[in-house]
Amino acid sequence: MDENLLEDVVKAALAAGADAAEAVGADRRALSVTVRLGKLEEVEREESRDLGLRVFVGRRHATVSGSDISAEARAKLVERAVAMARLAPEDPYSGLADPALLARGPLPDLDLFDAEEPSPEDLEARARIAEDAARTVEGVVNSDGASGSWSSNQWRLVTSGGFSAPHRASAFSLGASAIAGDGQVMETGHDYRTVRWRADLPAPESLGTEAGRRAAQRLGARKIDSTTAPVIFENRLASSLMGPLIGAIAGPSIARGTSFLKDKLGQQLFAKGVNVIDDPHRLRGLGSAPFDDEGVANRRHALIDDGVLTTWLLNSSSARQLGLTTTGHASRGLAGPPGVGPSNLTLQPGDADRADLMRQAKDGLLITSMFGPSLNGNTGDWSVGCSGFWFEDGELAYPVTEITVAGNLLDIFARMIPGSDLEIRGASNAPSILVDALAIAGR
Repeated sequence: MDENLLEDVVKAALAAGADAAEAVGADRRALSVTVRLGKLEEVEREESRDLGLRVFVGRRHATVSGSDISAEARAKLVERAVAMARLAPEDPYSGLADPALLARGPLPDLDLFDAEEPSPEDLEARARIAEDAARTVEGVVNSDGASGSWSSNQWRLVTSGGFSAPHRASAFSLGASAIAGDGQVMETGHDYRTVRWRADLPAPESLGTEAGRRAAQRLGARKIDSTTAPVIFENRLASSLMGPLIGAIAGPSIARGTSFLKDKLGQQLFAKGVNVIDDPHRLRGLGSAPFDDEGVANRRHALIDDGVLTTWLLNSSSARQLGLTTTGHASRGLAGPPGVGPSNLTLQPGDADRADLMRQAKDGLLITSMFGPSLNGNTGDWSVGCSGFWFEDGELAYPVTEITVAGNLLDIFARMIPGSDLEIRGASNAPSILVDALAIAGR
């Protein structure tokens, strides 16, 4: 969105009585195509321009947004925002980011934008290839379809504190879902990838084949008795264990005192040698950005360093509440004040591949699918529904289903062993993880 337009909105807010203001403009174009059983099922195209405005009147603030950016609509947006701020409750921690902490040029080039725009026909062709490959896998009897998509996003932040900078990124996605059957039961499997540059997508044939393979290998899944045993979380989902960690070290949770990690800063949470990195400047990263969503300069953080928790994740508001300095982790949409979030989160790999972890554990559970996680944020008690494979003597024995694993995350973190099979597939990544014993609820 045009920089001058956003600067005009900020100036208008100040003229209307705001003490400070920030405007965000977002331009988005997107295209997605879905096929099923060899036929075109859906084509969706999106083009949008949106404007968000946050204003401060003393220690009161309000945020409004809209998709009409005409001069008349902008004037109404400003009027509404200032009126809402005057009626809002006081927030002693509100305000723009400290000017001394803002990102200044030249900003890093993170190679996030591929200018190529695929045609609907191209996306359809790639989706068809992926689905055809999935349907040729032995045991696959049906398809949930395949899809290809593309998007281009351009975002600019302008503040009355002197910050103005753009950020743009593209995304290319390809996915397929297959259904396998043996005459008695049906099982599903899928594979899906999103990347910044089209050239980084896997071949549609290999992606479709993997979706079919994952469906077929689920056939014959059994229920098992409740037990306690070693559990391995497959690398594709192991990063889910990092989600509760991020929520527990987010500044707002610490400030409210609702985190099971609120007293753990500087303490050993994981085994020595375990490291969790958050890096907003990873080239072509799905979570990468040259600055955070308040315009603050961001950088690489070792959240867990040799097993030790080193920092909270802070935006300006939570940092003020805790008497600290923002860590550049502000995250926001157009509506609402900034929250807190990581960028590219990675649990660093260990030395043993998944096969080695299975041999080390001997008998146990390999989890390949999880759903319905439950977490008590105050205590760290955690459970999740899952399915996967039982292994014996370090070798896969048979697929299992309808089970739940549970434990306390403080205990899980302390005993987890990262594997070596790290694969960067998204904004949050981890290798396979072994926990030497977890409660498993079955039949």
